Amino acid sequence: MEVFACQACGQVLYFENVLCERCGHALGYLPDLSTISAVEPQDGHWTALAADSAPYRYCKNYEAGVCNWMLPVESAETFCAACRHNKTIPDLSVPENLELWRKLEAAKRRLIYSLLKLGLPLQNQTDNPERGLAFEFLSEAQAPHGQSVMTGHDNGVITLALVEADDAKREHARAQMGEPYRTLLGHFRHEIGHYYWNILVRDGGKLETFRTVFGLEDQDYAAALQSHYANGPPVDWRQNFVTAYASAHPWEDFAETWAHYLHIVDTLETARSFGVKVRTRASRETKKEAAVDFDPHKSPSIERLIGAWLPLCFAVNSLNRSMGQADLYPFVLAPTAIAKLGYVHELMRDRRQN
Repeated sequence: MEVFACQACGQVLYFENVLCERCGHALGYLPDLSTISAVEPQDGHWTALAADSAPYRYCKNYEAGVCNWMLPVESAETFCAACRHNKTIPDLSVPENLELWRKLEAAKRRLIYSLLKLGLPLQNQTDNPERGLAFEFLSEAQAPHGQSVMTGHDNGVITLALVEADDAKREHARAQMGEPYRTLLGHFRHEIGHYYWNILVRDGGKLETFRTVFGLEDQDYAAALQSHYANGPPVDWRQNFVTAYASAHPWEDFAETWAHYLHIVDTLETARSFGVKVRTRASRETKKEAAVDFDPHKSPSIERLIGAWLPLCFAVNSLNRSMGQADLYPFVLAPTAIAKLGYVHELMRDRRQN
């Protein structure tokens, strides 16, 4: 993600900010310009300083304190480009659900930001019932009687269990399942991989190339997951997959690889915004330098992305360990996993060129 600055005073801003703490300007994200803008009230709307004082208004979900995205005043829509994908939101008559929903929305907006930057197809199910994308954020109380809410994807609908937004419960689930990483943004990035498998691979004429890289997807999915949870991953999974779960089935392999591609691109964009350069000084023989001086969304090759990513990972993981924290990126990318990331990268390139 880029680093933003207030147009009124230059204060550095986070993507989620709604108020500049230095000058007091209200803030909003303008998806048409991919930027956070300071805004000023005028005649019942807001003028955006980043858009030559063009008139905007906030998404309706701004009223609930869960969205800071804006729309041009002349738009016929009520909700922003991100919130128009919401199919079901939590029951807000339960007081604690509002804060949990706010966390889900923050992660979802970061996801949508990346998808827009990558130029991926992004229709909602109102505009395109057959191929559109929708989100359901459900508490256990909203589940059918006797059932639990399962995070997953089904025919364009991504369901996120509201309990995943409870940090303590999510961490408990992570430890219980032996996962090195479990975040809301990670869930979104994984599940959207299943959605884009349908759009770009299955319906995009890429099944044969997919099978060459990931294997046959027509094996029994339910049986494969049952075997994975009963027996664990193969002992050599690290040589072929980005995560243990990726070894469960080619669909999961693709979704995990897709998620990690988004992790890499978004983190590299942040590093680029800060002008990060990494130089290892371990020995004279192993000195290496890496500068993120290119737009990772438009990288010509996976090699360039990985060439910047690996030194950056070593640096930030070392910084985390210096603070007694777990690695920021607790994964090792073997050549086979990098080749799969390359497949995802080529899907992105094909999309940009068509």
